Amino acid sequence: MAEDKHVIETLGKVRVVIENGEITEVGSSEMKYCPMFHAMHKVDELNEEFIRKNINFRIRDFGMCTPQRVVEMDDAVTVGISEILKTNMELGNIDCVVGACDGAGTVIMTDPRVVQGVGGRVSGLVSTTPIPEVIKKLEDKGSTVLNPENAELNQLEGLKVALDMGYKNIAITILPSEMVREIREYPVDDDVNVYIFVAHTTGADMDEVKMLFDNADIVTACASKAIDEYADKYEPYYYGVKVPIFCASEDGRQLLDNRLEKIDKPLTTNEYPRNKDDAPYKLI
Repeated sequence: MAEDKHVIETLGKVRVVIENGEITEVGSSEMKYCPMFHAMHKVDELNEEFIRKNINFRIRDFGMCTPQRVVEMDDAVTVGISEILKTNMELGNIDCVVGACDGAGTVIMTDPRVVQGVGGRVSGLVSTTPIPEVIKKLEDKGSTVLNPENAELNQLEGLKVALDMGYKNIAITILPSEMVREIREYPVDDDVNVYIFVAHTTGADMDEVKMLFDNADIVTACASKAIDEYADKYEPYYYGVKVPIFCASEDGRQLLDNRLEKIDKPLTTNEYPRNKDDAPYKLI
């Protein structure tokens, strides 16, 4: 029987392992409170019991890390990475998204509802193994899986495939890593735009955060202490109070404002000091 093992990071960089549809490992985190989960689930402490309950809900609700994985979805929250991408694809500003899906690895997606379905309610995907049913669903919706044989996670290679396919406006979702810089420095033609969205930044150190803001377009705050300190010093544009989304470039700001304008929300601001009355605790 082929290995079925998926490793994600969630709720304050907690490592969770899912094998054959069952949780087999749950790590621990210093982060104990998230305002987003408090608002959605009325939970006051992110303990192991809640983490297990939340991950099991995702497995049951949309088949995360199982053959039952739902790959199309409507908006999950008001403003998140997948919602920004979905809106800008619908507006014609983005041709494809190089993302990551449990059971498939790196995927090049051209359908806005697939972008939302793949990224809307999942956490940082550290590693995954192929699930043929998930790969088929994605391919049936026009997506291209980078490596169906081993569900490889490699966003730089995904960019290369997107370029080979002729896409000109390419968005990439990625976790913090040196690959962010490699993607930004990869040579592309003058008529090609590459937009980098970095999520799940909890635990990043200050050197890494500086690199992210130098090379990305959008950087989510998550529960990152270094991003919180960086933002207070350099005052980038942002949206949100509880868990802000920061604009690392003018392109990123425009893409985020496009989403905000569509849903009639106030546009990005650079008003400082920021309101931190209901922030994640503790920042890591």
